[in-house]
Amino acid sequence: MSGATYQQRRDALETYFDRTASDAWAKLTSDAPVSGVRAKVRAGRDHIRDTILEWLPGDLTDQTVLDAGCGAGQLAFAMAERGAQVEAVDLASTLLGIAAERAPEHVRERVQFRAGDMLDPDGASVDRVVAMDSIIHYRPADMTDMIAGLASRAQDQVIFTFAPRTPMLTALWFVGKLFPKSDRSPAIVPVSEAGLRKRIAAHPGLEGWRVGRTLRVDRFFYISQAMELVRE
Repeated sequence: MSGATYQQRRDALETYFDRTASDAWAKLTSDAPVSGVRAKVRAGRDHIRDTILEWLPGDLTDQTVLDAGCGAGQLAFAMAERGAQVEAVDLASTLLGIAAERAPEHVRERVQFRAGDMLDPDGASVDRVVAMDSIIHYRPADMTDMIAGLASRAQDQVIFTFAPRTPMLTALWFVGKLFPKSDRSPAIVPVSEAGLRKRIAAHPGLEGWRVGRTLRVDRFFYISQAMELVRE
C-alpha cells in the first residue's frame, strides 16, 4: 500500500510510538500503577484483548498467526501460550525491544518479532491475522485497504479493532484537532460500523470474506470495537 495519506500517517505513528510515547506505553502495558484515566484505558484494552482471544481457537498448536501492530507483545505471548507460531510486527522498534524483554522464556521460540510495516507484501501466508488497535488512526478508505491487505495473508480468520463513531469519540476527535500539532498524539479516526461493513462488502480484495462476530467495549476514555472476518 503506497497512498500518500497512508504513508504520512504511518510515519507519524512510527515517530510517536517509537520515540514520543514509548515510556508511556511501556507503563500502560505493564502492571505499574497508572492514573484513573489510564486505568480505564488499560481495562478497556484488556477487555478487547480477552475478546480477541475468546474468538481464537483454544488450541493453536501448529497454526501461524500474524500479530499486526503487536506493541509490547501481550497478545502475541497469549497466542504463543496456546501453541501458535506468532509473527509479531510493529513499526516501533522501541516497543518491540520492550516486548522481547518481557517475553516469557517458555514461549520465546514461538514468537518472532519484526520491526516494519504490517502490510509487507513479501510476508508469508498465515492461518490467522489479528490487529488490535493498529488500524484505528487511518481514514476509512485506507483502513479498508489495510484490512484487505491483512486478509490477503490469512487463510481462515482476520480479527481487527476499529474506533466506532460514537458521540464521545467524535467530540474527542474534534477537541483534539484544536491542539497545536506538536502537542497532539496521532488522532484516532472514528468510523461508523454500517459504513465499514459496506466498504468491506464492496472491496474487491475482500471478496470471499464476510463479517462474523463483533463486540464494542466502552470504558469512557477507551472506546473500541472488535470485528471478525471469516471465509465464506
